[in-house]
Amino acid sequence: MHISDGILPVPLWLGGYGITALLTSYSLRVCRQGSRCMSESSFHRQLPKAALLTAAFFVASSIHLPIPPASVHFLLNGLVGLLLGPLAYPAIVVGLFFQVVAFGHGGLTTLGINAAIMGIPALLAGGIFRVGRRRLGTGIPAFLAGVVGAGLAVLLFYGVVIAGLSSSTPLATEAEQLATGTLVLAHLPVIGLEGLFTSWVVLFLQRVQPDLLLDSWPQTFGETPDRQPTQVEPTLTHSGYGKR
Repeated sequence: MHISDGILPVPLWLGGYGITALLTSYSLRVCRQGSRCMSESSFHRQLPKAALLTAAFFVASSIHLPIPPASVHFLLNGLVGLLLGPLAYPAIVVGLFFQVVAFGHGGLTTLGINAAIMGIPALLAGGIFRVGRRRLGTGIPAFLAGVVGAGLAVLLFYGVVIAGLSSSTPLATEAEQLATGTLVLAHLPVIGLEGLFTSWVVLFLQRVQPDLLLDSWPQTFGETPDRQPTQVEPTLTHSGYGKR
């Protein structure tokens, strides 16, 4: 699910960097605006959570599942988008960069387009969970977020690769389309597993640490912002000390 260097024409991977620059800037601006309506403790909890999920996204690509005729791996972009909200996009950019450097997955020229393929579905998955949770509870929206995150990433990967190959080698597109389509089909079991795994993780967090599901940029998604506890000041009344 990583596009390597040399596959895409220059205009396409440059466009990927443009999309990633715009979405990263937008995500960071939304995060900065959302932090203003959060308590200081909630804001600081976002940082280790983002670091942990970036590490999980980074490691997931090294766990390969042999599904013939290819070898596939988990994406976890739906889970990252669900738990981080807008911060998911820059987190995915960082994770993909270290995957290129450490494992050679993808390429530096295609880092922007790979980030768009993973990051846009992650943002959509986060929105699906926030909206669906209000009507359907937690489990079903989490499953849908995992499925949409992985499924849309696979479809974007297929579309971008076919577009790149068609523009560079028009005579070889039939065989390459077949190979790319086979790779997409090999990811169908992974899409279902991503939904089940995302749902399991979210239900587990709801039971042991529900705060992790509640404090992801509340102002952005219309949720109630954190409120500092009101300090009760003692005051002297006619019958002694009371509370105001």
